[in-house]
Amino acid sequence: MPRGPKFRKVEGGVTATDGFSAAGVSCGIKTSEGALDLGLLLSDRPCVAAGVFTTIACPAAPVLWSRGLVEQGSGRAVVVNSGNANACTGEDGERDAAAMAIAAGQELGIEPDQVAVASTGVIGRPLPMDKVVVGVADAAEELSPAATAGDRFAEAILTTDTAPKTIAIRTVLDGKVVTVGGACKGAGMICPDMATMLAFLTTDAAISPRPLRRALRAAADASFNCITVDGDMSTNDTVLVLANGSAGNARITDGGEAYRHFVEALTFVCTHLAKMIVRDGEGATKFVEINVRNAASRDEARTAARAIANSPLVKCALHGEDPNWGRIICKAAGCGIRFKPGLAKLRIGGKLAFEGGTPADTPIAELEQAMQPAEIVIDLDLGLGKGAATVWTCDLSREYVAINADYHT
Repeated sequence: MPRGPKFRKVEGGVTATDGFSAAGVSCGIKTSEGALDLGLLLSDRPCVAAGVFTTIACPAAPVLWSRGLVEQGSGRAVVVNSGNANACTGEDGERDAAAMAIAAGQELGIEPDQVAVASTGVIGRPLPMDKVVVGVADAAEELSPAATAGDRFAEAILTTDTAPKTIAIRTVLDGKVVTVGGACKGAGMICPDMATMLAFLTTDAAISPRPLRRALRAAADASFNCITVDGDMSTNDTVLVLANGSAGNARITDGGEAYRHFVEALTFVCTHLAKMIVRDGEGATKFVEINVRNAASRDEARTAARAIANSPLVKCALHGEDPNWGRIICKAAGCGIRFKPGLAKLRIGGKLAFEGGTPADTPIAELEQAMQPAEIVIDLDLGLGKGAATVWTCDLSREYVAINADYHT
């Protein structure tokens, strides 16, 4: 691999990784004629598998199935549909999730317990299994390692997203070129806590189950758990990674230098995908980074950053480009963390808005100008300790309301 950046982006998403094939087909689950709504992903050899899932108290049937695959630490394939969440569907839904894995296993010649299942879409409707079974068969015939196949897989998992979300990178690990690829979906019903949407990651790194689980948790905590669009957790949130070991590096079994480099690569991919979700937030016109620094603890910094990011008042002000910084200060001061107005400093787009318990002397025209870019950075220094956290979010627009007022119908 030539000298250059530590991570080099390449084409292909999930199929950029050696040994992986994918497909995306239309089987009629979505109401839009011809819309891709079923994706299939397959490794040509056994993989180590890891995953993180929604922490909601009513997880969807596919989440229950895929948790079992992750617990055994191995898998080879993923079958995912869009247009129907198969959530809050009881025992029938659990049978349908298992039937998806069975159908895929039969088409691919592997055991069902090697097939992860995921679904996304409207909650509370039975999955049309006749269409799913046909779609699985069609997808199995179209499996390909081509970059275009990875793109079709990424398109097949979308709901209200405006575009597919993919990335792949290559790096050197233990003297071997290693690839990490990924595809995700998410635009609404996005809130931190263990996943926040659907994401599928592939890698040819050789790594044991335990360090892969640790690596994914670390990567998710630094990426997917740092985004929010609307503060609503989903029933179906899932992040899965399959590692087939074809790169030939010395197997990672501990927390040494190779492990740390792998975590960095996985986090790079997850962070890129997470930010794509925020940029594509339903109706979003602003990408906003919220940094809380010098809090009493890291947990308090994250609590404050999330509270600001999820505030409808703050998000509306961001959309209207209104430098109403009092909403930010009030949210931080009212979210249960330690807060001393005299020690706090707030900057918007680098412009000082609040300091020492009073408004800064920055002209209002400059603060208004700081609210105008499509990307805005909000920095809140609490002056109490060393805790720090970053959360990425977006504004709240009229279009978001329109999308979600009509989503079910």
